[in-house]
Amino acid sequence: MSQATRIENYPEHIHTLEDLTTLDLISTKHVLPFENGQLVFRSWGQGKPVVLLHGGSGSWNHWVRNIRALVAHGREVWIPDMPGFGESTAPRVGQDADVLPEPLENALDQLIGDRVIDLVGFSFGSMVAALIAQDRPQQIGKLVLMGAPALGVNGKRPFALRPWLDTPEGAQRDLIHRHNLSVLMFSRAEAVDELSVALHGMNLARDRMQRRRLAYSDILLRTIQAIDTPIHGIWGREDVLYRGREDALATQLATAGNLQSLTFIAHAGHWVQYEDSTSVDLALQSALG
Repeated sequence: MSQATRIENYPEHIHTLEDLTTLDLISTKHVLPFENGQLVFRSWGQGKPVVLLHGGSGSWNHWVRNIRALVAHGREVWIPDMPGFGESTAPRVGQDADVLPEPLENALDQLIGDRVIDLVGFSFGSMVAALIAQDRPQQIGKLVLMGAPALGVNGKRPFALRPWLDTPEGAQRDLIHRHNLSVLMFSRAEAVDELSVALHGMNLARDRMQRRRLAYSDILLRTIQAIDTPIHGIWGREDVLYRGREDALATQLATAGNLQSLTFIAHAGHWVQYEDSTSVDLALQSALG
C-alpha cells in the first residue's frame, strides 16, 4: 500500500496481533537482494526520513507502538529487519553489529538516496546506528540512542534468563518468555501482555545472529566519542542494564561532547518504547524536532 496512507487508517493503539497485521499491511515493503538471500525494509508516511533500528533478537516489530506518532508528526519512517533477524538473511561472515552497517548503508542508498536522515537505535541497534553515523557524518542529521549497551558501564548480566529452545511451542514456552520479558525487557508486570509475548517468541525463533559479544565491550562509547553528530538518549529509568547507575550512564554519554539531551522514562524498563510508548513518542518528537 502507498506510503501516503491516511493517518486515520493506522491503528491508534497496538495491543493485538491483528493490530500488528494492519500496521504491516499499510506499510510499503521493500525486498532487496542481499548475498544469497534478501534484506527487508518497511516504510510508512511521508516527510523527512527517520530510520529505526531494532534490538538484538528483534525485528521491525520492536517499534510497532511508535510508528503512528512519527508519521503523524510528518516523518517518513523506515525500519529494516537487520541482516540475520526477522525476514532478512544473515551475513555469510560475521555475527555482530560491526558487520551490519555496510549492507544497511547500501540499502539506504537505494531506498533513500542522499537525503539527510535521522537514526534511532534501540539496544543492539544503537551500536549499528552509531557505526553508520561514523561512516556517514554528512548524511546523518541526529542520532538517538535508546537502552544502548557497550558504553563501558555494563558488566556481567545482573539477571538470569531461562532457556526456552528445548521447550515445545505452546503454553509452557510462553511462560518462559513471560519470565524472561519481566526480567530483561520490562519493569512492570502488566507490560508483559499477550502481544509482547507473541512478538518476543516470533523474534527469538528468527534470530540467526546469536554469537553477539560487542554489547559487553565499549565500542559504542568509542564510536560516539569519534563523531560530531548531535546525540540524544532515551532510557527507561528501570532498565535492568543500568538500574542504579544512571549517573554513570550520563557521565559516559557526556564524554562524547555532542550529547544534546538525555531523557529517563519513569517506571519503564529496557524495551521502553513498547512499555511506555506515549512518553517515548514525546521524547522522540523533542529530540528529532
